[in-house]
Amino acid sequence: MNIKEISELTPDELRARKRELREQIFHLRLQQAGGQLEKPSELRTLRREIARIETVLTQKKNKAAVAVAK
Repeated sequence: MNIKEISELTPDELRARKRELREQIFHLRLQQAGGQLEKPSELRTLRREIARIETVLTQKKNKAAVAVAK
């Protein structure tokens, strides 16, 4: 997912997606520990997508706070 697609999601959808990605990372780390991980770069990709989601969540939270303050 790119940043544009992520920014179109609601905060609840973003949190759900983040939870799914964290579960995927967990399973990939188990595979890595067992020596069965085929694409180690997948971990990096998932971590970056989580970071993008957290960035968008923070931006939406800050926008909401500014709107309430006005």
